Amino acid sequence: MSKPVKRRSASLSKDKKKAHRKSRAQAPAPKTMKYKRESGVPVGQVRPQTSRPESKQARIIAMLRAPSGATIEALMRVTGWQPHSVRGFLAGVIRKKLGLNLVSTAANNGRLYRIVDHTAVRTELAA
Repeated sequence: MSKPVKRRSASLSKDKKKAHRKSRAQAPAPKTMKYKRESGVPVGQVRPQTSRPESKQARIIAMLRAPSGATIEALMRVTGWQPHSVRGFLAGVIRKKLGLNLVSTAANNGRLYRIVDHTAVRTELAA
């Protein structure tokens, strides 16, 4: 016959178990890696655009800066992205990351998106 296997937790007394738990709780937590923020860009300000001229981002921005704007379908054709990816790019990168003023208007062939200057929006609202 084989001997029964002793469990470690059963062999420790209650005082030793409590001391073991306390020492584990007081042990320092492992250090996490923190990423350094880029120097020269104050918190809350938008980084300057540094995209390549032939990137998908640059093509989308060029289309949105045109006075006629662009539809989701046109942006999908240029990038090869799905519609939800284009909308996510518009919200996450154009509006939030780059801080550009993206205006959306309803049209016959779908919704038109375009980037507008802040001053142009103020004059349109005043009229």
